[in-house]
Amino acid sequence: GREGARVMASDINEESAAAVAAQIEDAGGEARSLRTDTTSEEDVKGAIQAVVDAWGKVDIVVNNAGIGGPQYSWEQVIAVNETGVYYGCLHSLIQMIKQGEGGAIVNLSSMMGISGTTTPVGPGGVGYAYHASKHAVIGLTRQFGLDGAPHNIRVNALCPGWIETPLLAPLKMSEELTKWMIEGAPMGRLGSADEIARAALFLASDDASFVTATHLVIDGGWTAR
Repeated sequence: GREGARVMASDINEESAAAVAAQIEDAGGEARSLRTDTTSEEDVKGAIQAVVDAWGKVDIVVNNAGIGGPQYSWEQVIAVNETGVYYGCLHSLIQMIKQGEGGAIVNLSSMMGISGTTTPVGPGGVGYAYHASKHAVIGLTRQFGLDGAPHNIRVNALCPGWIETPLLAPLKMSEELTKWMIEGAPMGRLGSADEIARAALFLASDDASFVTATHLVIDGGWTAR
């Protein structure tokens, strides 16, 4: 990418992964793509191995697969948002320890991982499973962070607020809900995907060399209200 990293874009949607890799290469970076179902432990192990086969080692892993909304069952949300992050952390840590050169893992939680949410859509906010899974990501981050620390492997989580992404699209279908999101934010707007990417870059970089087993909230002040 722009910062010089060689990127393996992994997604359950092969076309989406390929599109991300193409975008990186068009910008002058080096990237490959791989279809990966993060709910499959074998797929996750295979993705880590694919990076090793391509470039010799794994330095940074970002576990950012996530789903949410009433169209998904409890089991589906937990499988992607919680179990998938567990597999990603576990097999990244195993590989990084084997390499003996340290590393960084960044997990995507949510502001829902540190608080509950009362929304105009009614009880449960954005979904009980979503809240539970994102709280779990914080717990996984802390424990893997402790386990990785002696090996100079840092594990941190990002907790985004309302961000303009495809995941938000179903909720934004309601004009009332969109207005509520914007007016409820102390900064008076939604966040951008680029703002989350820059925070992930910080946590993955040497600028955060003494930061581990914690989380960074990027919500425009939402949870401080």
